[in-house]
Amino acid sequence: MPRAYPFERVRNIGIIAHIDAGKTTVTERVLFYTGKKHKIGEVHEGDTTTDWMEQERERGITITAAAVTCFWPQPKDSPQTCQINIIDTPGHIDFTAEVQRSLRVLDGGVVVFDGVSGVEPQSETVYHQAEKFKVPLIAFVNKLDRMGADFFADVASIRERLTESAHPMQIPIGTEENFRGVVNLLERKAQLWKDEMGKEIEVIDVPAELKATSDEWRAKLVEAIVEHDELLLSRYLTGGAEPTVDELKKVLRKAVIQSKILPIFCGSALKNKGVQLLLDAVVDYLPSPLDVPPVEGHDPSNKEKILIRKASDDEPFSALAFKIAADPFVGKLCFFRIYSGVLKAGTYILNTTTGNQERVGRIVRLHANQREDVAEMYAGEIAAIVGLKNTFTGHTLCDPGNPIVLESITFPDPVISQAIEPKTKADQEKMGVALQKLSEEDPTFKVRTDEETLQTIIAGMGELHLDIIVDRMRREYKVEATVGKPQVAYRETITKSAESEGRYIRQSGGRGQYGHCWLRLDPKARGGGFEFLDEIKGGIIPREYLPAIEKGVEEAMSRGVIAGYTVVDMDVAVYDGSYHEVDSSEAAFKIAGSMALQSAMKKAGPVILEPIMKIQVITPEQFMGEVIGNMNSKRAKITQMRDRGKTKVIDGEVPLGEMFGYATELRSLTQGRASSTMEFFEYQAVPRNVAEKLIGEYSEERAKGR
Repeated sequence: MPRAYPFERVRNIGIIAHIDAGKTTVTERVLFYTGKKHKIGEVHEGDTTTDWMEQERERGITITAAAVTCFWPQPKDSPQTCQINIIDTPGHIDFTAEVQRSLRVLDGGVVVFDGVSGVEPQSETVYHQAEKFKVPLIAFVNKLDRMGADFFADVASIRERLTESAHPMQIPIGTEENFRGVVNLLERKAQLWKDEMGKEIEVIDVPAELKATSDEWRAKLVEAIVEHDELLLSRYLTGGAEPTVDELKKVLRKAVIQSKILPIFCGSALKNKGVQLLLDAVVDYLPSPLDVPPVEGHDPSNKEKILIRKASDDEPFSALAFKIAADPFVGKLCFFRIYSGVLKAGTYILNTTTGNQERVGRIVRLHANQREDVAEMYAGEIAAIVGLKNTFTGHTLCDPGNPIVLESITFPDPVISQAIEPKTKADQEKMGVALQKLSEEDPTFKVRTDEETLQTIIAGMGELHLDIIVDRMRREYKVEATVGKPQVAYRETITKSAESEGRYIRQSGGRGQYGHCWLRLDPKARGGGFEFLDEIKGGIIPREYLPAIEKGVEEAMSRGVIAGYTVVDMDVAVYDGSYHEVDSSEAAFKIAGSMALQSAMKKAGPVILEPIMKIQVITPEQFMGEVIGNMNSKRAKITQMRDRGKTKVIDGEVPLGEMFGYATELRSLTQGRASSTMEFFEYQAVPRNVAEKLIGEYSEERAKGR
């Protein structure tokens, strides 16, 4: 079966934004206008396509990234039609992994802003994540029909907080309940919506009252565009013929693909205004797989050897698995993005991350939770394979004859944990299976067994994240479980360098045990991670024992010396020691490494670290005093206060340990009128009184355990 759409007519885009900016509503309108749906689904009515999980429909939020394929412009077989693969991502910070892994495989994105609130904390986070992955973006200011909507204030906040190279492509005609159309700045035309469904658009001249404003913004836009093309710039500066709309569009496309301009569009998805023009912009300005640099990887047998795969059907097959989902009907679904080559059902592929070959049973094109079987998929497409057993998020899939390892996807560590126990014996076995499947799907969800209490501990990115996991276990896997109080993921680290000796000698008739090493510990910057350094000279410890010392060090780091928390951010160097020809063994050196680390940590000024969250509270002015007083009682550091319409916005940093149940507390303080959002910021040392409390709790637990 030949490729239906050439490369230049394929777009892989994501819709990203802060929670409640209207991403899912925008996606629903896109599906309606592209003919994928004949009825528009609404978030508030719980019948949207991409929010298909029960929990998503009940809570009105997106939890998992859903993939959909649609075609624009209509009709589907016109020569200009593009195939658009869309991923609708979650806005809540607890599901940040979904956004990260989606951005890793996309070529472009639409970032949606709330017409009232402008740039919000999570908008900043996703924008910077897109910058990190070099994903070109276009912006869409949504909800211009809402009371308090202000398009120009939004543009100012985008320029102030994200990028100065943001430029409106449209300005609204009317605002709030009078919002009825937009002025297309490039074409100097007004576009008015004539019907409720937003299908009929009337094109007229710019209304007289908006002429001066549109001329002013158009001049700024044209100036910004011509800067990116020398010929146009010299013609513009010397007063030659004004650039044509086609010339401007061509240069703008190039600037957007290079992330040098962020074009801003506007509308109201709920009122069916502006979405078709946004789709036109996706086709006009966002890149096809040919417009982004070829993907780079390395040879599995030689990490120094860089390999490049171009977006072409003739190159060897290479793809990245970016999401695993358990489907109740077909089993395990592996979402993947093909970077090069063609994948056919029934063939074998190599997973270079694990080194195993797997058979491709079925390939399916996705439409949220609906599937369409296809015989083959081509470079630049996004689809899913049914039935891969040992492939997980971040794994590289490729042609067995041409192996390559693509850069994997890194995820943040969990910041919150809680104990979970099955309610009945029957639930016990089912719980193990459910937790394993859920942790395969979600790389930020971790499961472990506490060695002292033998409890099962689940860890995630926030209270909502763990709440959803437990809810999914109950509904999808029929497991009833009791959960303990959430626990903060504290860490331990050192503040100065120290050295110590670990000597393990046992003599018990016959062959004994002998391991001896000296370790030096050096602190690293926050987030610097752990590195084991080999500084042994002259073979005073044979090379084969060094991995055992490293293993002993890592085991000791899993339980710190102050309160038993995981140790982070330090270099550990082994620089001296000795061995015995007969009695030395890997087990002895492992114990010696563990002893040396614990001893050195006690001398290295150990401290406990706690996760600090960025918080933003939006409150009516009359409750400002109570909200700030309450935040101060939680050890919050307020970094900024500003006005937004008739409300106050308070930004700050606050320890996660103080924030359990804060949403309820905030509602009762403000008669339910304030809202807050939190996201992880960094780890910081805890104050002495908090450290003493944590050490006391740890001592009590150990006493009980014994």
